Amino acid sequence: MTRPFPDPIASVAALDEPTRRRLYDFVVRAGRPVGRDEASAAVGVARPPAAFHLDRLADEGLLDVVHQRISGRTGPGAGRPAKLYLRPSRDIEVSLPQRRYELVGEVLAAAIDAAETAGTSVRQAVADRARQVGRDLGSTTGSGDVVAVLEGLGFEPRAEDPTVTLGNCPFHKLARRHTDLVCTLNLHLVEGLLDSLGAPDLRARLDPADGRCCVVIEGVAPTAP
Repeated sequence: MTRPFPDPIASVAALDEPTRRRLYDFVVRAGRPVGRDEASAAVGVARPPAAFHLDRLADEGLLDVVHQRISGRTGPGAGRPAKLYLRPSRDIEVSLPQRRYELVGEVLAAAIDAAETAGTSVRQAVADRARQVGRDLGSTTGSGDVVAVLEGLGFEPRAEDPTVTLGNCPFHKLARRHTDLVCTLNLHLVEGLLDSLGAPDLRARLDPADGRCCVVIEGVAPTAP
């Protein structure tokens, strides 16, 4: 099972099963790819349930999977590569409501680099980078459902025809301290997302209000013939 936006709560909850947690701890401590046989022997469980739990950890994004020949042999007769598990390089963080500070950090860092290289305005670079990140996020979802994609990103969309309000700002603390910069970034990110999802009848605009994101999405009335 592959989710475009892994649920960090579900991922962390997967560790609540004792055997699964022991397997996860063993793989993490190993610091290298670990096979099913080695992991099952280390924690004292049979191979089939160990394989099930390891695959569940991989499905939840808690482990990565690689395929390698453990013997190091190559060529005919070397056998099939084994399925090995290792800790991924990405982090999993849980916050309620959902926050995405790593995303805004990536946008700002890339924008500063781009502005210094091109000698352009930092704010313009932020707008350009946020829009591109929105397009990239939209292209990876495999879905044209705007509300579902926004839900996966933590915006808590509320469809109130003809407007979609965003009940949560994933960048809440930064938006309170640097309102104009972060709200503009948010606007361009959502614009890029809508572009990528092919939603020409929707338009993002700024409409700040207490208790929700500063961006709303509204339907665009069709042009009269």
